[in-house]
Amino acid sequence: MKKSGESVYPQHALYKFEGLLVYESRNEHGVVEIVDTQGVRALHFGSHSRQSTMLLAEPEQLHSLYARAMMGVLLFNDSPKNVLMIGLGGGTITKYLLNQFPDCRIDVVEFQQEVVNVAHHYFGLPTDERLNIKVGCGAEHVHQNSRQHQQKYDLIMVDAFDHEGMAQEINNEGFFYHCQTLLADEGVFAINLWGNNKDEFQSVTWNLGSVFDWKILFLPVRKRGNIVGFGFAEKTEKMSIKALKAKAKQLEKKYQLGFPEFVADFKRNNSFILNRVFKK
Repeated sequence: MKKSGESVYPQHALYKFEGLLVYESRNEHGVVEIVDTQGVRALHFGSHSRQSTMLLAEPEQLHSLYARAMMGVLLFNDSPKNVLMIGLGGGTITKYLLNQFPDCRIDVVEFQQEVVNVAHHYFGLPTDERLNIKVGCGAEHVHQNSRQHQQKYDLIMVDAFDHEGMAQEINNEGFFYHCQTLLADEGVFAINLWGNNKDEFQSVTWNLGSVFDWKILFLPVRKRGNIVGFGFAEKTEKMSIKALKAKAKQLEKKYQLGFPEFVADFKRNNSFILNRVFKK
């Protein structure tokens, strides 16, 4: 029987980033690590930064604050049917969409097969006929598909980071343009950004604004360095802030992700471009 104060893990267990190292692999792309800390499982790419997190006791819920903020897209489209995701990570957002929206089909482009394996085996990403995962470069994928126009998406969600930061292939005007061409008439684009890199953030802001005719919004993630950027298709109808607040209350009752706070933070952080998205 375990004595008081005795570790529940064997003495040879490995620890990293203040937690138990559950899994580690190394390949030509770098390091993939899974660390459990106080009931939270996290994906790392060889650095202390967490790429995805999941509550082990509630694996179907969104734990990461940035992942919750990414779901701010539901304020503008609360019944997505076709979704494109660039970057899988632990697959927590993908899994959440599959669970919450039975009619939703999701295409994912992930650079590393190892990350796909980890998402399935350590984060509970299901094998589902509605989910199609392609291993490859997300920037190349949207470039090729934007020329073919075979598929339009209600939501495009980009979360492509490595151990050094945001993948460089996605920080350019061409990438955003190709994504825009793949959006449905009232589609929404969302991208996870790291706000602490000011030069990179300014570059992304300019590229995003230029492509989406400044119909964009930014949502800083409270208590974190992430900022989620949103871009809106040309034919997206403007709604009033009052209508958005009412919708936020409805969504919050159903999902409990912090939608009223999202609306407040939209107003607080987008004063110069707010009228490009909302009615006066």
